[in-house]
Amino acid sequence: MFGYDWPRLHAALNDLPAALLLVSVVFDLAGLRRPSLRTAGYWTLMAGAVGGILAVLSGLQAEEHIAHGEAVHRVMETHEQLALITLGVFAVVALWRLVRESRMGGGERGLVVALSLGGLGVLLTTAVYGGRLVFDHAAGIPTDVLQTEMHERSEGHHHGADDHDHAASPMTDSMVPPGAAPDSTKPAGHTHAPGTPPHKD
Repeated sequence: MFGYDWPRLHAALNDLPAALLLVSVVFDLAGLRRPSLRTAGYWTLMAGAVGGILAVLSGLQAEEHIAHGEAVHRVMETHEQLALITLGVFAVVALWRLVRESRMGGGERGLVVALSLGGLGVLLTTAVYGGRLVFDHAAGIPTDVLQTEMHERSEGHHHGADDHDHAASPMTDSMVPPGAAPDSTKPAGHTHAPGTPPHKD
């Protein structure tokens, strides 16, 4: 994949590992009291770590193919550094558990969970900066597409008259104000011209 495909690929790859790593920490916390949940935490951690590698690699390539100015560059650099720290923390946790999972004592396991919580905090901050790139700076959107969108927004969006105008319809029982009984003595469709004296039908 080349050019603009890298930002698209990064956008497709970065959500799933983040979700898996978040869930792995939740399972590990619960596993401190219910050991049966540790297995779920272990495998979601491994899947999230592998997915994190793919997300970071695609992000590094996307950086080279996104047109950007100085403001975007600063945010992008911070996002990149945080992503590398996140990957480093969870890679250490994954390797630690890969080697020690079956032999961990309570204190060691608590230390691993504490490290995972720290990694989770960095992960969430990474996501915040990634959101800033897209929503505050429109990073990853080609300049010509952005210019076209700005032009269309300046013209506004107009609905046709039929979208908002509705033909008047006769009042039905469902339109009677709450608490008022419908007038069943007046035949449907029977009206009198203004000023016509009352008469019996």
